Amino acid sequence: MSAPAPLARLELDPARLEQDLARLVLTLVEFLRRLMEQQALRRLEEGSLTEVEAERLGATLAASAGAIRALCDRLGVKPDELNLDLGPLGRLL
Repeated sequence: MSAPAPLARLELDPARLEQDLARLVLTLVEFLRRLMEQQALRRLEEGSLTEVEAERLGATLAASAGAIRALCDRLGVKPDELNLDLGPLGRLL
């Protein structure tokens, strides 16, 4: 019987850890933003939003997308890195 393969060592770099945490949080925020965007589109198609509500919602969603991009720039995270691998379920975004 052969010996089990040695476990890989995890080397934690505090600077990298912060960036990884930032990527995780920003991914979840972007997921929620997209979810709200889909909900807004559904409500718009149903006609359950007034014109004023639709304008305000659109402006808010656009501003939130811009804020996420700005945070990505500030934290050194590329927007295309915002994703999670959910194994057999596929990618989150």
